[in-house]
Amino acid sequence: MTTKKSDVFYASPNHIVNTFRRGVVRGTGLEVEKLKRRPLIAIANSHSELTTGHNHLNRLAEKVKAGILAGGGECAEFNVPAPCDGISMAHEGMNYVLAQRDLIADIIETHVRSQAFDGVVFIAGCDKINPGMMMAAARLEMPAIYLAGGPGKMGIRSTPNFNGSIDHADHFDNQTMLEETFNCTTCGACEIMGTANTFQCIAEALGICLPGSSNIPGYHADKLIAARATGERIVQMVAENLTMDKILTPKAIHNGVVTSVAIGGSTNALLHLPAIAASAGIELPISAFEEVSGIPTLLSISPNGPWGIHDLWEAGGMPAVLKVMQDDLHTDCMTVTGRPLADSLESARVVNPKVIPPRDQAYRPDAGIAVLRGNIAPDGCVVKRAGVAESMLKCSGPARCFNSEDEALEGVEKGLVKQGEIVVLRYQGPKGGPGMPEMLGVTLALKKAKLNQTALITDGRFSGATAGPCVGHICPEAYDGGLIALIEDGDFIELDIPNHRIHLQITDEEQAKRAENWKRIEKETPRGFMRIYRKHVRPACEGAILE
Repeated sequence: MTTKKSDVFYASPNHIVNTFRRGVVRGTGLEVEKLKRRPLIAIANSHSELTTGHNHLNRLAEKVKAGILAGGGECAEFNVPAPCDGISMAHEGMNYVLAQRDLIADIIETHVRSQAFDGVVFIAGCDKINPGMMMAAARLEMPAIYLAGGPGKMGIRSTPNFNGSIDHADHFDNQTMLEETFNCTTCGACEIMGTANTFQCIAEALGICLPGSSNIPGYHADKLIAARATGERIVQMVAENLTMDKILTPKAIHNGVVTSVAIGGSTNALLHLPAIAASAGIELPISAFEEVSGIPTLLSISPNGPWGIHDLWEAGGMPAVLKVMQDDLHTDCMTVTGRPLADSLESARVVNPKVIPPRDQAYRPDAGIAVLRGNIAPDGCVVKRAGVAESMLKCSGPARCFNSEDEALEGVEKGLVKQGEIVVLRYQGPKGGPGMPEMLGVTLALKKAKLNQTALITDGRFSGATAGPCVGHICPEAYDGGLIALIEDGDFIELDIPNHRIHLQITDEEQAKRAENWKRIEKETPRGFMRIYRKHVRPACEGAILE
């Protein structure tokens, strides 16, 4: 009876196949004889020369390999795509980014299952790659561990007149300062609480990485040390048979939900956490985020506030955050350390209480993410409440409708959008986009035009860099005939974030009349994967997963 999956390399029932397999593997320089004594670990790496958040991951992989070999294992690295939202935005490429999350999960799952690995190390840094790898880990139910690429530094930190804040809003009137705010001067994920850092932080709450490893900057020597330790630990996990299904439990997923709102995380958490949960066979409805609305927004990390991820790391990192929030968490959950989360928090301490304040002195008393419902979004929609000014938590106004991002950008640039209007940007959902592109370009255009009293609602999604009254993930989406498809210019829309409400003032008779005359806008989609995606993708309120 075999004791590990890689035993098939030499102990399958077919002697001829064993001989052939031994010869094929020998061509890589790996000796099958060693696999009789040592586990074979896969390294799923998203290293890319084009993506800032991933161009240093080859160095981390080398340290992971050293750790695996020192720990008594053998290893083999393979790569997956690493799409960058910054490169994809404002052209058709953005339609493909979210869709790659599921492709990444599929690539890893199918490759690891087909090649008989005993364990997996996942190395990733940015937006859709992190959750894609976590989805694969949940599906595989084998020993696995995650290593975050870590944050980088924004150029604003290196400017002579840097005032200690990297909040985009502080520098929007100064073009030079604005460019430095956006400028990445090192490897690592963009230094904000965007989707990339949101999920690097959440990984610690899920217990799938070594404690304290996520917020270490990508360029720092400590990251290399953490990478080697990660390699050593996965070999131990195989020996302990510590599989991911023992870690990614319903309680751990709940910890992820709580953490996402406490850190003021990206609204994309409402897409990715349900997808990770589904991969683990756990149902995570959008109502789970409504149930934690009493959790405060502990952190004020840009774009919600003045601090950066580097400040968070120096202040004690995620172990300190989780320690502050421990009464809201299931600290008995198992982690990759082989011990419960509570053990990882014992030595954690807050170094800078300005960055990581006590729970009762949180940045804001309410959750960083809010789910809204109403006739426009009976199945829910989401807003990053932590990034909305107090004066705009309740707002209303006439609708200004656009059916594409290009139309909306042109409308803002030509002055068609007026102060106090509600911009309606539709046909951007999982099916309508297709691919649910993010609308960061439009939100930046509104900010640049100083339309600070203008809200935006969409069935698309937003980058974690988005701030202001920007409501996304409206379900049902326009493509499926949701009410957002029937809104006309001048219709009156109400947003009430504190009371979780979004409403269009329209009579039942008028709505029925418009629905009868409605014709779906079907955007031309190239032959290939996106046509398959549109056919099989689930709504945003279900994580936009494929079925």
